[in-house]
Amino acid sequence: MIFNGIFCCTCFGGQKENLNKKLIVIAVSVMTFLLCAFSDGAKDSEIQAFHIAGTTQGTTYAVTYYSEKELIKKTAIDSIFSRIDQSLSIYKPESVISQFNASDFGIETDVHFDKVIRKSMEVYKDTDGAFDITVLPLVQAWGFGTEKVGVLPDSSRIKSILPCVGSDKIRLRNNRLEKLVSCTQIDVNGIAQGYSVDVVADFLERNHIQNYLVEVGGEIRVKGKKYPGNKPMRIGIETPSKNEFEKTGIQKVIQLDQGAVTTSGNYRRFRQSGSQKISHIIDPKTGYSAQTSLISVTVIADDAITADGYDNALLLMGLNKSLRFLEAHKNLQAYFIFQKPDGSVSDTATAGFYPYVR
Repeated sequence: MIFNGIFCCTCFGGQKENLNKKLIVIAVSVMTFLLCAFSDGAKDSEIQAFHIAGTTQGTTYAVTYYSEKELIKKTAIDSIFSRIDQSLSIYKPESVISQFNASDFGIETDVHFDKVIRKSMEVYKDTDGAFDITVLPLVQAWGFGTEKVGVLPDSSRIKSILPCVGSDKIRLRNNRLEKLVSCTQIDVNGIAQGYSVDVVADFLERNHIQNYLVEVGGEIRVKGKKYPGNKPMRIGIETPSKNEFEKTGIQKVIQLDQGAVTTSGNYRRFRQSGSQKISHIIDPKTGYSAQTSLISVTVIADDAITADGYDNALLLMGLNKSLRFLEAHKNLQAYFIFQKPDGSVSDTATAGFYPYVR
């Protein structure tokens, strides 16, 4: 959506295969006033903006690039998303991931599946299991998966599922992902949209496009600037005001020449059980909804798959643990919006995040 020249992208997080996934009150708005000259010395008047938009993975996507002529068509972008879905969508019974989940011992991988699993295992180990793609049985039990549930799981049900959960129960060897426990199932929705953004961005660069914005479900990767005007790429981060979560405004505007920005949040996608709100962010170690004061986490990284993987993990870790974790991870910068004990909303960020703020 475009309002007064501002391209607004709703951010999704965690499991995100339908229009409500990763839907949070903290949206990322993209101001596409992004500008610079190509290295070939073309005049501003010769460069055009080309826009491609559509639906994929249960949400929307938007691609904007700048060139003297049209270099990419919508059919090419849609074909990329189609191939990714055939690999990673748990909503397609014939996909590679669905075949793995239905198997007893594992299956042969394809290129998309292999890359996402490798990155997921890397983030799993780095975060001490805070990010874990084997959480699918718990996600299904709590009603955030492919099927609706009428009754929330009790403690005995959670206890019976936990032996199936844990990325130490899967092993990637050569071109095969193996199960060490037959009941283990995986869901890469917490990282797949970031990966999809990177695949499209890399496709643009292979076609000699050096100034672009790619957005899928609110996950963003940018490079270069926009014609005309010679203004840098800017991304606005929205925040709720005080306790009124439905009322938002731009809290921070960050500026990127190149890189990715993703957001994970837990406010809107939840189930109500009495007075308790159960977030779709499930702790793979306990089997229950993450208990955290964090409302959202926005991550800046070199690529979208990295930012997307870590934003979920940081949300589950909570504010203090996340800040300690990021002290040792200078390749990641993050902005946090959280709720104080008195119910008011506040924000903070890593020291390395503030230089991006404009």
